[in-house]
This record gives sequence, structure tokens and C-alpha cells, in this order.
Amino acid sequence: MVKLYGRAMSRRDVARHAGMLSQFAGVRLMTLGDGVERGIRMLEFRTGTGLRFTVLVDRALDVADCEFRGAAIGWHSPAGFRHPALHEYEGEGGLAWLRSFSGLMVTCGLDHTLFMDSDPADHYVYGPRKSVDSSLHGRIGTIPGRLTGYGESWDGDDCTLWCEGIVQQSTVFGEDLHLIRRIEAKVGANEFVLKDRVVNHGFYDTPHMFLYHINVGHPVLAEGSRYLAPIRKTVWAAHAGDNYRRQGVGYRTLPAPRSNFHEQVWEHEMSADADGKVPVALVNDSFDGGRGLGFLVETAKAEFPAHFEWQNLQEGQYALGIEPSTNHVLGKPFARERGELIRLSHGEERRYTTRFAVLDGADEIAAAEARIRAIAGQPDEDYPVPTGEWEAIGR
Repeated sequence: MVKLYGRAMSRRDVARHAGMLSQFAGVRLMTLGDGVERGIRMLEFRTGTGLRFTVLVDRALDVADCEFRGAAIGWHSPAGFRHPALHEYEGEGGLAWLRSFSGLMVTCGLDHTLFMDSDPADHYVYGPRKSVDSSLHGRIGTIPGRLTGYGESWDGDDCTLWCEGIVQQSTVFGEDLHLIRRIEAKVGANEFVLKDRVVNHGFYDTPHMFLYHINVGHPVLAEGSRYLAPIRKTVWAAHAGDNYRRQGVGYRTLPAPRSNFHEQVWEHEMSADADGKVPVALVNDSFDGGRGLGFLVETAKAEFPAHFEWQNLQEGQYALGIEPSTNHVLGKPFARERGELIRLSHGEERRYTTRFAVLDGADEIAAAEARIRAIAGQPDEDYPVPTGEWEAIGR
């Protein structure tokens, strides 16, 4: 049954009350028409509960807007949802990616994530290409997708909103990796599921790295908001050492926007539940006079063995990043040295299934927190000492 407006409704009930489901919920295709966003195709999902999110077809089918009953969840950066045609991948010493960085979720990969790297290119058997030079977080997030379908699908009295597309990161004498993405949201639910397949369509053995940059903004992120995660240990912090406490911001409790804040990044080693799932949430207990609002991301430990927390608390850029990753935070050189770099041969693939859920009110926040603490009690210390103990990642 579909739950709408506090009551369970059959498919017949829904049909009796409106000429089209789109009165209550649906997914529709539109095109943005102005500024740096001009020309981007976008799918808008509405589940009928107040959850609305958009998918940028022409930016890797990434999730841009996300809101719940008018309250923003996804982060909008000053860069906007820049059209891929305006992107300069090689610009600014590899940092031009930041000029296209915005939205609830930005996909990073498919053959490179994290900071810039020059990788030997012998495996592509092309003399003039001595190296593969990768900019920050790789190419995939600014490649337009090919939309293969979208709509609504009824199964008895349950209705699923969905879209599918293919994003190709391909070149001659180089990688030919395809991202096949499907997004599903149940009508009457406060969540959606992302299902990805990364397939080597080419005939060279090709590196594969994958990361979701999931960016939560105000009002879920606010002074006093809490980061909840089944942390077994904190492995690394970019600002560790003599500067660890300099900005006065630990991993657990978030402040209001700060002037001249320098980003902080942590890698936490997460424990999984009995089903291999890792739930991570940001919650604002004070939202709406204490009613509470949160956002939870659930990944599979076997798919994303590494997890980062990104704090960008600068005024005008205020965001908290939840970042599941196939590899540790030190990137491709570190993965290569440790024998942890994934390589896909022709036809090989990796699959990833991730759930995104709104936590609506204090009871749902409490339930999520209890679930997380039952998996692992996260450190009570705001500045846990990084262990430097990197867990082995299987290929």
C-alpha cells in the first residue's frame, strides 16, 4: 500500500482521488534554462511525503537538490550546477573540479579519486601516452549521461519511481568504463536507493576507484548538529599533529559557520551490522523547536570499505560531507603501494547499492542512533587520536 497524508491507499484509492499520480508524486524530466546551469537535463522526484530531490542527467545522474517539507538537505555551493560544457578538467593544476562541485551527491571516479596523480600508462599499450594524469576526484562527475528510462512502476498497490542511465568515461588508447546507474524511490517513503554498476567495456585492464561525495547542508547541518557513525577507530585526520585542535572543531559536534575555516577531513574505520551495512547520519536535534531532522546514508562495508568525514564549515560554503570510498583517503599512490588498487578486465564489473533516508523527528533520530551505537560505540572524545592503522582492503 502507498502511504499518503497519513493513510494507507491502494492503487485504486490513489486513482479515485486524482486524474494522475503526478498530483501527489512522480518523476518528470525538465531542462534548466539560465546561467551556468543552462541546458542541463534534470529529473525531479517527489514521493508524496514532502521528499523532493533532483537528478542531473547531464552530470553523471548525480543528485542535486534534496529537500524535505521545504527544509533543505542537499548542499548548494557558490559554483552552482555548472553545465559540463563549461568545465575545464585540466585547469588550475587539477583543482578546476571545485568549480563544478555542488549538490547532495557528486560521484568521483571511475579510475581515480582524491587528489591529483600521474599514473603510469603502460597498460594502455600506446607509446605516446606515458602517463594518465588525473585531476581532483576524477572525470565522471562532469560527464553527461545517456538517459535510458524513467517513470513510475506499480507492483500491486506499491509504486516505485525510477530512472536509469549510462555514463561513459571512455577514450581511445585508454579507459572505457561505463557507469550504469538506477535510482529508485517508493511513493509514500522518505528515502531513495542508488544502484550503480561500473563495467569495463574496454579490453585493457583498467584501474577503478569510486567515491560518493555526499554533501549535507543547513538546516540539517547547524550549530550543535551531531555526526553519528559506528566508528571503531579514527585512522587519520588531515589536520592531526600540532594543529589538531587549532580550529576548535572536533569530528562529532558541529559549530555554526566560521570565518576563514580551513576544511578538515577525517578517515574513520567503520564497523558493519550483521548484514554488512554501515549507517552514517548527520542529525539536528534542535530543528523546528526540537522536533528534529536528520539524514542517513547506508552503504555496504564490502562495497565501500573506507569512510571519510569532510567538514567545510566556512561561511558561505557551509557543508558536511559523508564520503564512502573504495580506497583509503591517501588516494591512488597509496592504493598502488599497498596492492589495493582495483583493476577490471574486459567485462568485469563492481556493484554498489546505497540508501539515502530522511530522519523525520526525534523518534527516528533516536532509533537511528540506537542502531548505530549497537554496531559500535563511537568515540566520546571530539578529538580521537588517529591511530595510523590502515586496514587492508581486498581487491
